[in-house]
Amino acid sequence: MVAAGDAAFSIRQQCALLGLNRSSYYYVTATETEENLRLMRLLDEQYLDTPFWGSRKMGVWLRWKGHAVNRKRVQRLMRLLGLEAIGPRPSLSRKNPAHKVYPYLLHDVTIECPNHVWSTDITYIRLAHGFLYLVAILDWYSRFVLSWRLSNTLDALFCIDALQEALERFGHPGIFNSDQGCQFTSDDFTHVLRHRNISISMDGRGRVFDNIFIERLWRSVKYEEVYLHDYVDGFDAADGLGRYFSFYNVRRPHQSLDYRTPAEVYFRARN
Repeated sequence: MVAAGDAAFSIRQQCALLGLNRSSYYYVTATETEENLRLMRLLDEQYLDTPFWGSRKMGVWLRWKGHAVNRKRVQRLMRLLGLEAIGPRPSLSRKNPAHKVYPYLLHDVTIECPNHVWSTDITYIRLAHGFLYLVAILDWYSRFVLSWRLSNTLDALFCIDALQEALERFGHPGIFNSDQGCQFTSDDFTHVLRHRNISISMDGRGRVFDNIFIERLWRSVKYEEVYLHDYVDGFDAADGLGRYFSFYNVRRPHQSLDYRTPAEVYFRARN
């Protein structure tokens, strides 16, 4: 359906005409050996229960499970997953020292309404024979998921696509918060925010609770959707996650929202 090298229409234009996310055209799942994929699944699940374990304890735990692994192998797989023993946040984004880092702006800030603060993060999504990365944009006040994208690489493009969709559909936040990963500190990403005069906030290094709302989202996504299904490929993952985010926004009551849904809180407060 999408033809590469078409002189009349770019890949972006063809995807727009077909109603597809451009990133879906590039779905080629990242791969590892079957054994490493099994180990990555175990590490990913265990990390949600013991985020304070580093590679040493993860290695001990895997050996208890009957897997012959050394620490070097566990370290490599944890780096690939973006897992660090710093608390409940997978640090999938890697800092680029050449990029400008913005200060954290949310100390003692009371979130008063939708579109006051948005945030973003990236997590790992396992497939039957590979893996992808997921980025989401979240409204802090309502916990409403504004947009999301999947990618087989950790470049900035899929993050920018998600940001632009959120801005086009829901307006502009006062503050946009992220970690210090190279995707979010890149000039291409921050230009989208600076062009709209949106204040940029970034988590301090090692401050695991600065972006806690989206970390709670990842836990829900994995336990309530990802771990219950074996996605065949990127299209299967996109379909499953699309259904889940619709459920999460519209039909899933949140205790922190007095058992209202994110959509109910977001849209009622805006009216």
